[in-house]
Amino acid sequence: MGRETQMNSITSAEKLAQVNRDNTQLLNDFLDYLRSVQRSEMTIFGYQNDIQIAWVWCLEHNDNKPFVEWTKRNVIAYQNWLLNTNNNSPARVRRLKAALSSLSNYIENVLDDEYPDFRNIIKKVENPANQPVREKTVWSDEELEALLNKLIEKKDYEKACYLALGMYSGRRKSELCRFKVSDFDESKLTCNGALYKSDPIKTKGRGGGKMLQCYTLANRFRPYFELWMKDREMRGIDSVWLFPAVSNPKEHVAISTVNSWSNTFSALSGKAAYIHSLRHYFTTSLANAGIPDGVIQSIVSWESSDMVRVYKDIDADEEIGMYFKDGEISVPEKKGLESV
Repeated sequence: MGRETQMNSITSAEKLAQVNRDNTQLLNDFLDYLRSVQRSEMTIFGYQNDIQIAWVWCLEHNDNKPFVEWTKRNVIAYQNWLLNTNNNSPARVRRLKAALSSLSNYIENVLDDEYPDFRNIIKKVENPANQPVREKTVWSDEELEALLNKLIEKKDYEKACYLALGMYSGRRKSELCRFKVSDFDESKLTCNGALYKSDPIKTKGRGGGKMLQCYTLANRFRPYFELWMKDREMRGIDSVWLFPAVSNPKEHVAISTVNSWSNTFSALSGKAAYIHSLRHYFTTSLANAGIPDGVIQSIVSWESSDMVRVYKDIDADEEIGMYFKDGEISVPEKKGLESV
């Protein structure tokens, strides 16, 4: 049984205002450095949040000590607090320590003229043993169809459209937010009408992320898209974004909003409905339709077919069994994308 995901929010404007000024300035300088080497704003935001947690811990439990003066004993105390007091998972502890390690590398390599004796001690402290945070969610067609039907019954057409887009494109959470209405024009149909091919969408990665054209299974997704578009028209929503921000339709929906939608999906389905599980569902659906790994790799825009094996929720016996029938070798009939 995996651990439940533990969400924490220990930072506040009041606490951050009390943080050692040297630590605050060090973090600001580090964030500026990350921008100078073209890390994405989402990556920079993650570093900021993770390191601010360390600063507040230091304020409350480590005499607000400058980070450049931390010892390995301090690092161990912080790790112990994260794991046993703040109830963070081992994976989360590893990430929080990794942020401090990256900051340490910056001090050691870039600020060596100011801190010539500084060394990265974060990586000297052994990480806690990893363990799964949550049970992996594997969806059946019936479960997701039932969830979509519940959303339609509730007239939550936007959430149903978002869920369906995740199911039938396999894109990441942040990428789903960046689709535009125009990405589902008839002119965007390709592969004999089986797929929509979007305009380039910003994806995760260094240098601000890559721009990729993303595929969506057209026949499966279109009914939910049309329901949402009709609902938008009735509500007078005018935006180029498929999922616009409520407060400003000129912007796409925020990650915090779609996170709350996932909570709705979990409540309605009774399963942990994190969006990444839909990437598994999409990949598995393509594989079950008999589409080769190399083609799946191209559809999802992975650099290596190894990623297909990571996301396919098909055990070895099941996959091998596709090629045998009645005691003989039987090559599966080739299917087109329209049958997926």
